[in-house]
Amino acid sequence: MSGIIDFLVNAQVMDFVTDPRVIFAAAVLFLVSLFFKWRILALTLFAVAALVAVAQYSRVAEGQATMDQNLLFFSIGSFVVIVIVIYFLFIRGD
Repeated sequence: MSGIIDFLVNAQVMDFVTDPRVIFAAAVLFLVSLFFKWRILALTLFAVAALVAVAQYSRVAEGQATMDQNLLFFSIGSFVVIVIVIYFLFIRGD
């Protein structure tokens, strides 16, 4: 787990995905996918954005709180995102 976090911190992926231009482009692509009913693309963009938001909010890479609190918030948030994606992919019909 710490190897993945170290890679993300060193690669500055969080700086890239939190750039306003990238967020704007993803939001436009998300709206276009909703307009054209591209369900897989919309769910993929939702899942990536939600996981980035959970990772940024839990401050896993910064270490500002105890690791137990961060890991608990990150795991619960990720579980909620996965449940929502599974619901829209497999359970909810068109």
